[in-house]
Amino acid sequence: MLNTLWLNTFKTLVEVGHFTQTAEKLHMTQPGVSQHIKKLEESCGHSLLKREKKSFELTEQGRLVYQYALKLAEDEALLLENLRFDDPYAGQCKLSCSGSLALLLYPQLLSLQQSHPELTIHLEAAPNHKILDDVQAGVIDLGIVTHQPNSALYQSQVIGEEALCLVFPRAYADKPLSAELLAECGFVGHPDAKHYLSLYFDACQSDALTDINLDQLPQTGYINQLHQILLAVAKGLGFTVLPAAAIASFHDKERLYIVDTQAQVRETLYLVQKRHRDLPQRYQTIRQVLETVLEQH
Repeated sequence: MLNTLWLNTFKTLVEVGHFTQTAEKLHMTQPGVSQHIKKLEESCGHSLLKREKKSFELTEQGRLVYQYALKLAEDEALLLENLRFDDPYAGQCKLSCSGSLALLLYPQLLSLQQSHPELTIHLEAAPNHKILDDVQAGVIDLGIVTHQPNSALYQSQVIGEEALCLVFPRAYADKPLSAELLAECGFVGHPDAKHYLSLYFDACQSDALTDINLDQLPQTGYINQLHQILLAVAKGLGFTVLPAAAIASFHDKERLYIVDTQAQVRETLYLVQKRHRDLPQRYQTIRQVLETVLEQH
């Protein structure tokens, strides 16, 4: 690798055109300038200057080295400018959250991107464990999960809540809720089904659901595509528990029955990032959008 100090001396000499003036500009002695040029020529293996009395001309190799020195100086200036410049409305933002939250948040993030075209949104729908793994690995910078992660590895804060709904086919609307009814209907499985069911049964304050054994409930099917889960329910093939945002986006809601229990069940949402990592200003812009949408929701 060529010595950047020698390259800078050579670049300055070419631009000034005089050894003495170059020495003055760089606060060096004239022999020092000559020494830098000699060492650079030795490193390149070519003469870079054709000396004629007190003046000089660049050799062809000298022209190439000068262009290289110019490019290095430009790259360094650009790097320093980028380090100083942190635009809250430009750059890529990499986020991850559950599929149901993605349905709620993505339209608002796209609106933000429309207002600020230099902002790029990368949003991935994933389960909690993958979100945390990706934050730790640097694959994404900001995530939303439903439990508070290890404070030794992550910074986290409560950003909102997500309502959970017990959803039956419309034909069950007039039937009293009971363990027998759930067993008769069966549940449509999905990656978060048992977690949601357990959370819902514990928090809904319904005596009929208090002592239900999830392992004894018949599962009528399984699908890991969020937008397809409610399709099975709408066709009368089972019940499930899903966040309200997933239900709001379903195209055939009139074929669903949302159970109204004594207490609304909500799951706390945590905004997480890698511990001790400072994120660019654009993530503060994203954070404000997330907080606004979740507060309204």
